[in-house]
Amino acid sequence: MMEQLTAFVIHHPWLCGTFAVFLGLLLFTETRKGGRRIGTGELVRLVNTQSAQVIDLRSPADFSRGTIANAVNIPFSGVSSRLGELEKHKGLPVVLVDAMGQHAGAVSRQLQSAGFDSVTCLSGGIASWTSENLPLVKLKT
Repeated sequence: MMEQLTAFVIHHPWLCGTFAVFLGLLLFTETRKGGRRIGTGELVRLVNTQSAQVIDLRSPADFSRGTIANAVNIPFSGVSSRLGELEKHKGLPVVLVDAMGQHAGAVSRQLQSAGFDSVTCLSGGIASWTSENLPLVKLKT
């Protein structure tokens, strides 16, 4: 198998080079657009030592089934209309949490362009939090 791969690379250097360039560009753009990502341990540290504000981007129904303690629920679709609510947190670290990490990057860019300096995203979203058996606060409806 390795011999066939080596032979392919030797016989098709332009194709392989083009693939490598596009792969590099894809990785570059994907890492830039999502903002800085942190793990669950770093999230706990930021909340405990720097009073970080956790923003849960999931729907109100998902939020009420369980969230990180003291998180504020601002659904992904309503962030732009509710930016004013977040102004009081501009000086603090803000950690964005969604279901699996798919929406937090877009909101991170939006907050950074609105003047928030320290915005991070929980890598893997609430799914990574629950997979590590970390506690969730269930809200009464």
